[in-house]
Amino acid sequence: MANENSKNRKAILVTPELCIGCRACQVACKSWNQLPGIKTKNNGSYQNPPDLASAAYNIIRYNEVPSQDNPVRWLFVSRRCMHCDDAGCMKICPSGALYKTDEGAVAFDRDKCIGCKLCVTACPFDVPRYDADGKVTKCHLCFDRIGAGMSPACVKTCPTGALKYGDREELISTARKDGFATLYGEQDLGGLGSVYAFKEEPKLYGMVENPAIPSSVNFWHTYLKPLSVIGLGGVVAAAAIHYLAIGPHKDNEEEV
Repeated sequence: MANENSKNRKAILVTPELCIGCRACQVACKSWNQLPGIKTKNNGSYQNPPDLASAAYNIIRYNEVPSQDNPVRWLFVSRRCMHCDDAGCMKICPSGALYKTDEGAVAFDRDKCIGCKLCVTACPFDVPRYDADGKVTKCHLCFDRIGAGMSPACVKTCPTGALKYGDREELISTARKDGFATLYGEQDLGGLGSVYAFKEEPKLYGMVENPAIPSSVNFWHTYLKPLSVIGLGGVVAAAAIHYLAIGPHKDNEEEV
C-alpha cells in the first residue's frame, strides 16, 4: 500500500543523458558515510566496483550498447536503492531494521538488524547488502543530511546535474517539460524515490522491467509476520519464509 504522505515525498531524479561517468557521486557517498575502499580486479569493464557492496551504496553502471553512428556508445546510469513507497524490504523485515523517513527514504537501523537477509530476497532491484558483521547496508538517501535540510552527498557533488534532489512531484513535472516521456519509477511499487528520466527504453540501461515484490513477501507480510508478536511463533515463521525464499544453502560472505 502506498504511503499516505507520498504526495509530499522527496526524491532523486536521475537523468542518464547528463551523466558523464565521472563517478564523483561514488566518491562523495564513500566520503560522507565513511565507507572503506574495495579491492577489485579488472574484468574487462570500466565499471568499478562491479556491483553494489556493503561499502558501495551507489555505483555508476557502464552499459555499452550498439550504435550505427559510433563504434562504442556508453550509457551511464546510477545504480542505487530505489526507495520504493511500497517497499518489499520493509514488509519482510521482522525486526524493524528497515524503516521509512518523513521524506520518504527507506533507511536502516544497523542495531536492529538480526542478519536474516530476508530483505535481499524481497527487493526486486537486488539492492540490500550485508557487511562483515552480518548487518544490512544500502543507500539511505543520506537521511541524516536531508533531515537537516541538505541534499544527498551524491547530488551535491554531481557536476552535470544528472542527479537532482527535491520535491518528487516537482521533479517529475520538470522532467516531463524537458521532453522525457519515459519516467521509470513514476508509478512502480507505489512510486519510487529514485526516478529515472529516459529518452530510450529502460532495458538498454539494464533496468528491471515491471518490478514487483515477490508473492512470498506479501504472504509473509499478511499471514506470518504478525506471529512475531508472540515470540516463538515469529521465529518459526521467519525460519519458514527464509527457507522458502533463500533455500537451505549457505550464503558466501562478502569480502570487503
